[in-house]
Amino acid sequence: MIHFERSIQIRKLYNELEKRKHGGPWMNQEDVIGFVHDVGVLGRLVMAAEGRWIHEGALHQDLGDKLAECLWWLFVLSELLGVDLNTAFSSK
Repeated sequence: MIHFERSIQIRKLYNELEKRKHGGPWMNQEDVIGFVHDVGVLGRLVMAAEGRWIHEGALHQDLGDKLAECLWWLFVLSELLGVDLNTAFSSK
């Protein structure tokens, strides 16, 4: 799956940035906090799409970007935690 592989490559680049800026890469729980933050932003965008939150900008584009970012986090977290996401999804 090309998107999965690209997600892992991008995460490795972030690890290098975190090493330079903070002395080490984020730990798994910090990655989860990043994911949860993005899910919260997605929630606000969904509220905006339903007229329940004010959003300035290109709402449809921002929704797509944030959904893609949340999917990226799921790919990254599944790799970090040793979960085969395809198998897990298929079993549900």
